[in-house]
Amino acid sequence: MPDTLTQTSAAPAQLTAVNDFVVKFANVNGSGSASANGLFAKSIIRMGVPVAARNIFPSNIQGLPTWYEVRVSGAGHLGRRGGVDLAVPLNPQTWDDDIKEIVPGGYLLYDSTKPLPASKFRDDIHVLGVPLTAICNEAYKIPRERQLFKNICYVGALSHLIGIDPAVIEQLLKEEFASKPKLIGANLNAFNLGRQWAQKRMKPIGLQLEKADAVGNRIFVEGNAAAALGAVYGGATVCAWYPITPSTSLAEAFTGYCEQLRTRPDGAKNYAIVQGEDEIASIGIVVGAGWNGARAFTCTSGPGISLMNEFIGLSYFAEIPAVIFDVQRGGPSTGMPTRTQQSDLLLAAYASHGDTKHVLLLPADPGECFEMGAQAFDLAERLQTTVFVMLDLDIGMQEWLVEPFKWDDAQTIDRGKVMTAPELESGKFFGRYTDVDGDGIPFRTYPGTHPSKGAYFTRGTSRNRMAGYSEKGVDYQDNMERLLKKFQTAATLVPKPRLRQAKSPTKIGAIYFGSTAPAMHEALESLEAQGHHINAMRVRGFPFGQEVYDFIHAHDEICVVEQNRDAQLRSLLMIEGNIDASQLTSILHYDGTPITARFLIDAIGKRLEARKATRQVTDKANKK
Repeated sequence: MPDTLTQTSAAPAQLTAVNDFVVKFANVNGSGSASANGLFAKSIIRMGVPVAARNIFPSNIQGLPTWYEVRVSGAGHLGRRGGVDLAVPLNPQTWDDDIKEIVPGGYLLYDSTKPLPASKFRDDIHVLGVPLTAICNEAYKIPRERQLFKNICYVGALSHLIGIDPAVIEQLLKEEFASKPKLIGANLNAFNLGRQWAQKRMKPIGLQLEKADAVGNRIFVEGNAAAALGAVYGGATVCAWYPITPSTSLAEAFTGYCEQLRTRPDGAKNYAIVQGEDEIASIGIVVGAGWNGARAFTCTSGPGISLMNEFIGLSYFAEIPAVIFDVQRGGPSTGMPTRTQQSDLLLAAYASHGDTKHVLLLPADPGECFEMGAQAFDLAERLQTTVFVMLDLDIGMQEWLVEPFKWDDAQTIDRGKVMTAPELESGKFFGRYTDVDGDGIPFRTYPGTHPSKGAYFTRGTSRNRMAGYSEKGVDYQDNMERLLKKFQTAATLVPKPRLRQAKSPTKIGAIYFGSTAPAMHEALESLEAQGHHINAMRVRGFPFGQEVYDFIHAHDEICVVEQNRDAQLRSLLMIEGNIDASQLTSILHYDGTPITARFLIDAIGKRLEARKATRQVTDKANKK
């Protein structure tokens, strides 16, 4: 068995850092690496050091390349940084590209069972060879065990090289396999094989972990699970869905939570979960349930929204509450179903045909997925319309460190304007599509509220204020203008934007939303340190409130940061706020991977430098 440290002839500078580096694993989908890589990330969290983990995986079950990137950040940065300090490339297909990502002075840990030519390495990095295959072939006889335990074996080697406490690994394994105690010992043995091999032959590298207390009581959770729990707390009792990546785990999580929290002691279920035959059936069930007074939702992605358009239009026009969790992915068509993008803003905002405008909630992390997942149902009933909660794959299917979810038990469900039987009996006026309060929102009743009063037919065709069928132009126009007024009311109800004020006065601003937030926050700190002062606003809901437009008008230039090709957020701002295009500069990222702080620092920095150069030329010309 090879037992030497493989190293290039050059002696590059050694990258050194404590609790601040990026590790990236390159594997093959179906190799069993996911659990080992997750164990690696969680062990660092258990040592009190924050991590940001990103699983970048293919849209097949087995065979294609997959990556798992772990950013270790004692400072608590949870966005992707950009660049790799330590790579563990175990997939020959992607070797060359994986090596290119390593920063100069960084480290490469690879399976040295078979020698590789010098051309496969770089002279400016440190190469660490561990014969993982040979170690596992000697220890295990079953091929599948050799494959699976090789993953735990490299975690063992890394634990010595970067300083992971083995006791933490042992505890995590005990928790993971509490119901299968035999697997605890088997995995621990594989871990120790890698660790002991490295201990005998290698010195710790320049990237080191030190125990800290920077995690606190934060939890490590996926956005889809958080949104599903929010739906439970928000009173949802009906979920109708059709499987589609990356939203499927949201429905699955909701099912699990309902089994725990919505099942009576006698086994009776206080919920209904239906897998429709397609997305069309699913949204139809949701609209039907909403008309009957249940809080209902579906979860899907861009292609599903496309199929749901007609029912979304029915919800809008008939004014029926519904909630859609849109976990965005790369598109168009089937696009890149396992890659992230913020690519459905325009699709969701104006879904269906004719003149429609829909409410969007824009969470930035699983914490807000929980909050907005609950809030969406209040808004849907208050506004009597479809409300979209716009996640993306990076939020929905990745685990994030967030504060424990909070819920006020005194909080009550807001059903909006619902007229009761006693009110109808008293002779109180009821006109289903009549605006009596000036906010564009009419009163409604639940089916069966009263045997003779307050009943109405819900249809997708035009009607008058009393819900009577009408194709008169004046009735149609009256109804459409009231719906527009209701949309203006919605602008006062959606979550308010969050403002980050620069340390010095500035006329430069930035607007961003959703999963770009952590990378954006880090980039703003770095740009501030370089002397670039930028006021920034994170929008959290659509329609935009007046404060968003006031922010734009208070600055000479706004950088609009988003993860799509066509600048959809910028388009919404221009359309809804009648904003001059010259005021809004797009900063776009759309390769399917989560945006990085380094990308933002470079892109915004270049824009600011170009602006500075233009101003200098203008000033010089004015002096002449």
